[in-house]
Amino acid sequence: MKIGFIGAGNMATAIIGGLIGAGTPASDICVFDMDKEKLDAFSKRGVCIAENSCELTEKSDIVVLAVKPQNYSEVLKEISPFATCDKTIVSIAAGITIEFVRNGLKIKCPVARVMPNTPLLVGKGATALCFSDNVSDDARKVVGGMFSCSGVVAEFTEDKMDAIISVNGSSPAYFYLFAKAMADYALSVGIDSERVMELICAAMEGSAKMLRESGDDPDTLIKKVSSKGGTTIEALNVFYKNEFENTIKDAMSACTKRAAELASEA
Repeated sequence: MKIGFIGAGNMATAIIGGLIGAGTPASDICVFDMDKEKLDAFSKRGVCIAENSCELTEKSDIVVLAVKPQNYSEVLKEISPFATCDKTIVSIAAGITIEFVRNGLKIKCPVARVMPNTPLLVGKGATALCFSDNVSDDARKVVGGMFSCSGVVAEFTEDKMDAIISVNGSSPAYFYLFAKAMADYALSVGIDSERVMELICAAMEGSAKMLRESGDDPDTLIKKVSSKGGTTIEALNVFYKNEFENTIKDAMSACTKRAAELASEA
């Protein structure tokens, strides 16, 4: 299948890099973007370049809309004459529903709604996706493979897609903020922030591995780190006093609410 990307930003770059790295011929990939420098970079890798989004849609079996949610209406209107039920449209923008894509194209075409995250850039992505009921088995395999070659993929029903953004799409920023706060504290007590960031990253990676492989749930793992009267429990008590868990839940709820609002602004 020919895979086309409208938009050549970081996410498209990550997906295309994963595809090529997994053995997809660059000639089977097509890209269009308003930024000619980005297109030149892809051209040098053997990727086909389209003159405009309409040409790309006409030539592609799978069309990935790698543009901001606010630009979706414009792009869908533009490519509508070239969209058919033989083509699968892939939305990777927060809040953009299958129905929104179909209404914009004025056709009940196959649609995949996908929520990836930026760690795709380093082959450690976490992608949530769902499909309309008329996406073919072949297209499902290709779309799933586009993201599984750069990380973990999980399929959900569409009614969960707004909420899942807060779990995987936006969550890297939560971890970065936590890491920044730890590094800032270390700097405030005279510890070199660059050296301590290595420890922070290793602790985060190790903790993730424990969550994945130990067989213990988070509460059990917390208890294994915390000794009565020890240092860790003192830190945790401050988190509990300041309702850290509720703060995280409130933040995720705000993320989900914003996702639902984005389609109305597109």
